[in-house]
Amino acid sequence: MVSTLLEAARRDAVVFFKLVDDVEVHDSMLGFHAQQAIEKALKAVLSRHGVLVPRTHRIDQLLDVFQDGALPLPPHAQNLDEFNPYAVQARYGALDTGPLDRLLAAEWLKDVMDWAQAAAGQHGASDA
Repeated sequence: MVSTLLEAARRDAVVFFKLVDDVEVHDSMLGFHAQQAIEKALKAVLSRHGVLVPRTHRIDQLLDVFQDGALPLPPHAQNLDEFNPYAVQARYGALDTGPLDRLLAAEWLKDVMDWAQAAAGQHGASDA
């Protein structure tokens, strides 16, 4: 399960990093892939620690599980919930999230992916 979740996170991260500099790609699509990668990376680490992974797309709820279990938080944990709206609402145009800071999103995503691979006992860095 850990490897499967990390691979799924990596796939979303690859899409994000391939498209991040393309001005024709809407911020909502980039935010969606960043959110998905972070969500799956967090779930992989929780699974590695034997924690029952909640069925949620909300990054803040996943981070609460980390805190409840006294598990080390990922980098930028205090800000990662900024990706929550991209999970569903922004993707379907139901919410205008405003412009995505692509440079900052790329930094946070790379840091979380590197952290997750190390925390889940997987080797190799992200594709950033």
